[in-house]
Amino acid sequence: MSAVLPPLQIGPLTVATPVVLAPMAGVTNRAFRTLCREAGRSTGFDPGLYVAEMVTSRALVERNPEALRIVTFGADETPRSAQVYGVDPATVGAAVRIIASEDRADHVDLNFGCPVPKVTRKGGGAALPWKKQLFTDIVCAAVTAAEPYGVPVTVKMRKGIDDDHLTYLEAGRTAESLGAAAVALHARTAAQHYSGTADWTAIARLKEEVRTVPVLGNGDVWAAEDAVRMVRETGADGVVVGRGCQGRPWLFADLAAAFNGSDARVRPGLREVADAIYRHGELMIEYYDGDEFKGVRDLRKHMAWYLKGYAVGGDARRALAMVSSLAELREHLDALDLTLGYPGDDAEGPRGRAGSAKTPHLPYGWLDSRDLDAEFEAKLREAELSVSGG
Repeated sequence: MSAVLPPLQIGPLTVATPVVLAPMAGVTNRAFRTLCREAGRSTGFDPGLYVAEMVTSRALVERNPEALRIVTFGADETPRSAQVYGVDPATVGAAVRIIASEDRADHVDLNFGCPVPKVTRKGGGAALPWKKQLFTDIVCAAVTAAEPYGVPVTVKMRKGIDDDHLTYLEAGRTAESLGAAAVALHARTAAQHYSGTADWTAIARLKEEVRTVPVLGNGDVWAAEDAVRMVRETGADGVVVGRGCQGRPWLFADLAAAFNGSDARVRPGLREVADAIYRHGELMIEYYDGDEFKGVRDLRKHMAWYLKGYAVGGDARRALAMVSSLAELREHLDALDLTLGYPGDDAEGPRGRAGSAKTPHLPYGWLDSRDLDAEFEAKLREAELSVSGG
């Protein structure tokens, strides 16, 4: 067996398998990261990089308890990876300094990919790189804050606002010149949201422009074969996996095997899926400091993802999506026909709601200039909301 790619180098960090778990709000908390990491390690190959949910810079600077929980990692998590979102350079710099100086993470990623309307309508997320100087100032502030502590900073972004307002090539070159350790591209525009097909040719174009740091590709990686095809078609140095692993933490076993030249794949029957769901519930309760109801309630949204393609019936699905305790979870899982095997293609492919393309919500006059005026700068402070995506 021979590896598809060499290890991924992000500043001083060496990631043996060039696969990154994308930060997803409400999904990639410590519980889910544990499942993904365990799956990757089960292959005998070194796993990839598992990024925590996004934390807003303002919340972190204000020492919000939930923000601090997000950047609290398990003892077995190494390297520790956090993502920061913000629109004010000073606040982003202060947040990154907290993470680096307090040894809360080994890597910080900056989110410039969020397409959520309530962020973009205030100029944040995927809309922000349109304002060239603001993007430059934020990346510079983060890199400067992290550098004394040896913590690499990376950038995750989209192609741009829409097909007429693309920013990814310029933003990639800027991030590289400012000392970012890698750039990742979700090959969709904000207008696409999660609809349509990711434009992998854009990843190849970015790779041609950014030559001194790794370029990572994101978008439409639903299986290990997709990931391998992406890097071969684009020349990317690794892949970022988001929605493809929802309800399938074992995808990281497939990815670890594939990138190390093995054709081994996990094809779980319903009993194995039920065991994963129950373990996820236990880990969620642990994550919420023993609060059983909160932990199990947070698990509910994962049920449809886990059970995609399995013949369990509507009543069972609805019951599992309403569980309130571990005992109730166990009861409903045990009531399933756990002898059912892997359903094949029905369990594969896209997961979650893709939605449809839509006109991005932007501040009035946002596209009139690449520069940021004082009025817009004041309004941007409102864009630091606890939402994520990219």
